[in-house]
Amino acid sequence: MKRTIGGLDLTATGACGAFNLKRAARAVARVYDAQLLRVGLRSTQFTTLVAAAKAGPAPVGHLAEMTGMDQTTMTRGLQLMARQGLVSIAKRGSGRTKIVTLTREGERLLKRATPLWRAAHAGFTSTFGPTKWRTMQRELERAAALQKS
Repeated sequence: MKRTIGGLDLTATGACGAFNLKRAARAVARVYDAQLLRVGLRSTQFTTLVAAAKAGPAPVGHLAEMTGMDQTTMTRGLQLMARQGLVSIAKRGSGRTKIVTLTREGERLLKRATPLWRAAHAGFTSTFGPTKWRTMQRELERAAALQKS
């Protein structure tokens, strides 16, 4: 593989953290999506439904923070889920704050999706074993914390 292009040194760019983590994230998402698509969800939607269920009625910004998404991306995803009847989005007061609540339909879908998620998760984590997966999870949490610094 080329290491220089027109005199530009590209040595070590393949070790880029952003590239490698995104590539791994896409591969892992495909593992979870393969299961979750059986009920019409993608892993990102499942994650959002879980966050909405855990947080209870919560502002969009809180859900975005919980999932590590930016607020605009979270809003777009929630609007789609609201059209599907999975969440409701209501304005709070006169401000721009919008409160998200999981609907009964969202709860039903989450109940159907969770066993599929568990199957995907078991298959994924078995690739590494529980000890190595816990270590990886801690390291991923450290990487996610970079966003806050």
